[in-house]
Amino acid sequence: MGINSIITLLGGLGAFLFGMKYMGEGLELAAGPKMKDLLEKLTRNRFMGFLLGALVTVVIQSSSATTVMVMGFINAEIMDLAQATGVIFGANIGTTITSVLIALDVSGLAPICIGVGAALLLYAKKKRNRYLGQVILGFGILFQGLHTMSGAMSPLKDSAVFQDFIMNAKNPVLGFVVGVILCSVIQSSSAAVGVLQALAMQGLMPLYFAAFLICGINVGSSTPPLLSALNAKNNAKRAACIYLIFNIVGALIFIPVTMLTPLTSWIEASVSAPAFQISVYHILFKVVTGVLLLPFVNLVVKWTYMIIPKKAHESAFRLEYIDSHMVGSPAVIVLQIGKEVQRMGNIVKQNMSDAVTALIDQDLSGANQIREQEEVTDFLASEITDYLSKVNAMELPASVSQYMGCVFHVINDLEQIGDHAVKLLEQAEKCVESGLGYSDAAKDELRKVYELDMHILEDSMELFRRQDITAERWISIKKQERKLVKRVAKAQTNHMERLRLKECSFAQGLTFVESLNSFTRIVNHAVNIAEASAAELLNSIGHD
Repeated sequence: MGINSIITLLGGLGAFLFGMKYMGEGLELAAGPKMKDLLEKLTRNRFMGFLLGALVTVVIQSSSATTVMVMGFINAEIMDLAQATGVIFGANIGTTITSVLIALDVSGLAPICIGVGAALLLYAKKKRNRYLGQVILGFGILFQGLHTMSGAMSPLKDSAVFQDFIMNAKNPVLGFVVGVILCSVIQSSSAAVGVLQALAMQGLMPLYFAAFLICGINVGSSTPPLLSALNAKNNAKRAACIYLIFNIVGALIFIPVTMLTPLTSWIEASVSAPAFQISVYHILFKVVTGVLLLPFVNLVVKWTYMIIPKKAHESAFRLEYIDSHMVGSPAVIVLQIGKEVQRMGNIVKQNMSDAVTALIDQDLSGANQIREQEEVTDFLASEITDYLSKVNAMELPASVSQYMGCVFHVINDLEQIGDHAVKLLEQAEKCVESGLGYSDAAKDELRKVYELDMHILEDSMELFRRQDITAERWISIKKQERKLVKRVAKAQTNHMERLRLKECSFAQGLTFVESLNSFTRIVNHAVNIAEASAAELLNSIGHD
């Protein structure tokens, strides 16, 4: 096998890997939101999660990619580790579909797929059609690469040294180690098994030795999730461990079975095509392992906690749901960002509540906590914005891009609301330092304004969370805003009357007015959050 054949083989392998990745990305862009909805609804049952993991992996053609997606869902708390385990087990089975397609040898369709896919990708006006073109083009490139690999390996037929080695290779340890190395380098079990099938098509890969290679390839396929999880959060590391455990258990089962039983002989007797024989063994490895491990999901989860123990305490100055080291599918990104923004919103609401308590009750015991939480809010605003910048560099569906724009406005308004909570605390501190308290009437007015403020903010954050605002909901928020403006105006009028009657001092009056101004600004930002969440609706109906 000369240098030209090696270069051709590497080129074919590169085309195969690119085609598989490009096809999967196209499918994910087209079906990402739907996959998110399916995962949310069906993963509560481990068996449904198992089937769903297989289905999603059939679609995106990569169990590693599905596992990375699952890591994102775990971080967003859409699923726990037990639910994720079923999905990961299913993903390992779904990945075998590639070997079946290779065994069918549809490489003759590759040029047609490349032509049709390129035409759609370049000239289709609708995004969905362009995504379809990407899928078809990726499919064509994948099989063109396989055809190129197969052709590059044909000279090995004339190599007596290679034929003597491969036909007499029976060492399970050698096969396993070579399989692990091969898949670790290629970073795709589908591609590594494809290499074996390409050799088998040339009559250069006996099934017995291929079986040990497949065991090693499946263990080596754990490399991408493990690499993705190196700097990730603990639960993401545990998900990667689940993927590794699945394949190690499979290897521990199938290496002895292959050595001690005539399994490969049975497959050869039942299936004539060598490429199909390899595919059948690969499928058996995944299906049998998955079926045997599925009843022991909770045990597998316990193993992961033994490998990655729980931390006793983690700082609040961290992203809890977003993993900045992992930029996954659009569906995962939306969930993680949404959860992180909701966390930021909850901190801001708690700070508002604590600041108003300090103002009305003249109690400064929580002052340090309020300022510390405000620092966390500023940290989150900065980190989420940085993550948005990273995400916006990706090719995203229009709906996701619109959501990113909404998030940018929401975190800016939440940060401003947090600042006003601190200003309310500062007014409380002035009152305490001066030894001046509010009258019962003034306290009641502040409390009522705050309650309406909080109600509008909670409604706005709920609209952001659900992203399904209606005209009626928008009108309701605007009515509440007008009600608050009237309530503030009434409080100011009452305050002027108390000043006239000398029921309160000028110094008290200043802090009262400043507090009312902060409440007014808070509701303005809260309405901005609702408006950002309702941008598409408001553009369609018009608003002032």
